[in-house]
Amino acid sequence: MAARRTLKKGGSGNGAAGSIPTAPNPELIAALHDLERDRNLSFDVLIEALEAALVSAYKRNFAREAENVGNPVVVIDRADGSYRVFARRTVVEEVNDALIEVSPSEAGSAYKLGDNVDVEVTPKEFGRIAAQTAKQVIVQRIREAERDMVFDEFHDKIEELAAGTVLRYEQRNMFIDFGKAEAILPVSEQVPHEAFRIGQRIRVYVMEARKTNRGPQIIVSRAHPNVVRRFFEQEVPEVAQGSVEVKDVAREPGSRSKVSVWTDEEDIDAVGACLGPRSSRVNNITEELHGEKIDVIQWSADTAAYVANALAPAKVIQVHLNEREHLAEAVVPDYQLSLAIGKEGQNVRLAARLTGWRIDIHNEEQWAEVVEQRAEEAKELEEVAVMAEVAANETGVELTPELLAADEDLIRKLQELQRASGEPEGETEEEPPAEDAGNGAQNSDSGG
Repeated sequence: MAARRTLKKGGSGNGAAGSIPTAPNPELIAALHDLERDRNLSFDVLIEALEAALVSAYKRNFAREAENVGNPVVVIDRADGSYRVFARRTVVEEVNDALIEVSPSEAGSAYKLGDNVDVEVTPKEFGRIAAQTAKQVIVQRIREAERDMVFDEFHDKIEELAAGTVLRYEQRNMFIDFGKAEAILPVSEQVPHEAFRIGQRIRVYVMEARKTNRGPQIIVSRAHPNVVRRFFEQEVPEVAQGSVEVKDVAREPGSRSKVSVWTDEEDIDAVGACLGPRSSRVNNITEELHGEKIDVIQWSADTAAYVANALAPAKVIQVHLNEREHLAEAVVPDYQLSLAIGKEGQNVRLAARLTGWRIDIHNEEQWAEVVEQRAEEAKELEEVAVMAEVAANETGVELTPELLAADEDLIRKLQELQRASGEPEGETEEEPPAEDAGNGAQNSDSGG
């Protein structure tokens, strides 16, 4: 660090002759130490902020003197709280600006190149200005510290639940009081048909905390799927301890949710643990969510089994997976079809969100028709494949069955080509040579 040394008072020739340091101010030092302890603010950071503010106050209130001080600095005595204003110049080999630079010969032998030389220029009236400025800075720093503490507190609570009271409504947005901070519950994150009174206690999910000029802005939600997840963590000890894991949550806020749970411990029933004795645990969550129904299902690594479980309370006979289309086709008993689909399709819709698969529901009769139809389509595709082979033999052009199946005109032409060549449509075996066919006909006649 560059050396600093006070040469003399008023030595800058700026009219500050006779300048003196401000009187000791032990109350200031005591107040700063109180802030350090109570507000978790660094004493050195407070001193540096106050010194920077006093430099601005000096330039603003003593403009004429400051014109002759190229680089003013304020130093606060850490022991007694007195202030001193200095004109700071740097020792350089060749002086280009006398306001901020000084030669080695003028500085003296105690300084080397790069050191700072400070000349005190404290104005006589600076004490009063400094006291006012110090008060403003301390108040501002307290506000900033409180804002930072609130931001840090809620930044740590992101993706967690927090409890507060309803403060007011503005343009349908709800504002929630957390004591030291306010949070906003936007109308888009509110649950339809949920009504809260002013002053009523509410638990919300913290989505975001960000700093603004007016302090930290906290965005919360009641509609996020993780609201249900966090309530299970609070209500179910096995989930809180990690022995039972909430795998997926699908939710239509205010109406119904599906929650899949899993455990690798053989002596724990994951679904039973989440339901609780006589469904008491899940009922507590339902009550907190104002009557929202919750289906707790068993998660499975077997996709077909997972889809079948997700369609509860409907009983599923079988599930067929189409990996290419990411489609699961579930077959249910005839009398379970409406239950599997749910009111306005809600049950199957939530099951699809939960599993990540598109789901089609069929009853047994419908599935039998689907199987029969697909068998016919497979047979037709096989016939088209034969046509493609004929086309390749006759024309030398290879056509895929998929291309043929999409072009009826081409199929018709191939059928005509088959008839012209004397080959039955759909025949997969080659005809025997003509002479063999003639011999067979003779044998058949003689046999008659």
